[in-house]
Amino acid sequence: MTATPIDGFEFRKALGSFTTGVTVVTTRNADGQDVGLTANSFSSVSLDPPLVLWSLGKNALSMPAFQSADYFAVHILAESQQELSNTFATRGLDKFSNLSLDRGPAEIPLITNCAARFICKATYQYDGGDHTIFVGEVIEFSHFEQRPLLFHGGQYGQLLKEYKEHSQPRSNEFADQSLGYLLRYCSHMLLRKLKPELIKSNLSISQYYFLALLAKLGHCEFSFATDVAMQGENTPTDKEIDDLFERGYISITENRVGLSAKGSKTHMQLVAFYTAEESSALNSIDYKLRQSLHIALTNIAETLSVP
Repeated sequence: MTATPIDGFEFRKALGSFTTGVTVVTTRNADGQDVGLTANSFSSVSLDPPLVLWSLGKNALSMPAFQSADYFAVHILAESQQELSNTFATRGLDKFSNLSLDRGPAEIPLITNCAARFICKATYQYDGGDHTIFVGEVIEFSHFEQRPLLFHGGQYGQLLKEYKEHSQPRSNEFADQSLGYLLRYCSHMLLRKLKPELIKSNLSISQYYFLALLAKLGHCEFSFATDVAMQGENTPTDKEIDDLFERGYISITENRVGLSAKGSKTHMQLVAFYTAEESSALNSIDYKLRQSLHIALTNIAETLSVP
């Protein structure tokens, strides 16, 4: 299948293939060798321009290759590619042996038969504690009609059982709290870590959420954007929206509102910081449980969204 031109609707549909964090990121190093690894930190940043990010541990052997790369590709693996996920997660293997590959810009390796593939121009790098966050502008993408890979076939019930059997007893401080309370607590703590970054930009949490909403929606009718914003808990006031206009974070043309270049860059920096903090928190728990948590919350969200 040939690469699809960047179209907002199709781009959003391709991003929807990313269900539980099973991706392989590839590039080429300075010596012309193919480099790749399994990464679970992939995230969409913006639809307009189309930006994505992922993070890599600073002690990774492939770090120099990605730091100097002009291009990289993110592959959302298909259901049949679990072995490929395991291969690219293992150090020291010839990961590209016997693989059928396409080639992208600068001859970067492109894996075939995946659920979706994003070819990116390397745009920004940010410090994320023990990780480096890579942001890329999507210049081409392909969306294949294949079911995305779920970790261990989506058997999160068995994974949770294994974790319960082998985990050590922990503090019962939160043991009797409701799921809603625990989710709100985690969200609150992440936002608290983000707050110093918002203060640097002189932005409120409500303004940050409005920028994030516009990044998700792309350019849309102003009335639609404000209606959607009012459905959340952090609704910006008219004064806060006017402030975003006056400071050049958002622009409006023919009653369609969207992020300006300044707004897109600021939002991207804040998302990168937030993602780094989230990754640090998730790294404190077992990888299997992390995937199980993602699957379980996705199922809960889908259930709650049914009228």
